[in-house]
Amino acid sequence: MFKHILVPTDGSELSIRAAATAIDLARTCGARILALHVVPPFHTISYMAEMLAATELAYTQESIARAERFLAEVRDRAAKAGVPCDSRYLLDEQPHKVIARVAGENHCDLIVMGSHGWRGLNRLLLGSETQKVLLTAEPPVLVCH
Repeated sequence: MFKHILVPTDGSELSIRAAATAIDLARTCGARILALHVVPPFHTISYMAEMLAATELAYTQESIARAERFLAEVRDRAAKAGVPCDSRYLLDEQPHKVIARVAGENHCDLIVMGSHGWRGLNRLLLGSETQKVLLTAEPPVLVCH
């Protein structure tokens, strides 16, 4: 059935539960997992440009360390289940585009991700990365609530 499952994670409890679902499915199907974390780039507006370099470096270092922790959680769970798992992080402003692109580039035949936790006005104004993935990704998307 499925051979290569993409699992985007943001480190939240919901995305870890989605990863657990993906790992169970992968074990059943004999598939492998690709865990992905998209790091948003550093943004700021300041008139003190010399301060930005140090701030941006600290932000990037901490963001990469967080990404590695999130991805390690998925890799560890997959290893315990005997499921092959690769992982990567990428920096980009639009996670849904990265998720769709990575799925295509890696010939993933399923994306498993959590639904977004935003409610009400934030969801209306900002949208959901999951919703955007549903609209843009080529492979099917299993959304875990």
